[in-house]
Amino acid sequence: QVQLVESGGGLVQPGGSLRLSCAVSGSPFSIYAMGWYRQAPGKQRELVAWITSNRSTNYAASVKDRFTISRDNSKKMVYLQMNSLKPEDTAVYYCNRALTASLYLWGQGTQVTVSS
Repeated sequence: QVQLVESGGGLVQPGGSLRLSCAVSGSPFSIYAMGWYRQAPGKQRELVAWITSNRSTNYAASVKDRFTISRDNSKKMVYLQMNSLKPEDTAVYYCNRALTASLYLWGQGTQVTVSS
């Protein structure tokens, strides 16, 4: 059974930084595109960054030039470096496969709160 475990969230002031991590187990990893999603209160979950198997990256317009996604295939880990955080980045962040309808069961996510 595939398991996704996100970590690294927390409370940060506007302009601050956080680095999220996602550990993937129970599935082939290197061959799949992976992404970071977020869900703010009262809003739908959205894909904000994704990285392909050959490490090509793409970002939603709202986070471009502030967030950086990366992966470590040997450790089956996906990371999201978030800089210049804004209050509107407040959400629960999740990782999962990207560019496919065959998503894994969602993990518990990690809460990111940007507030002064």
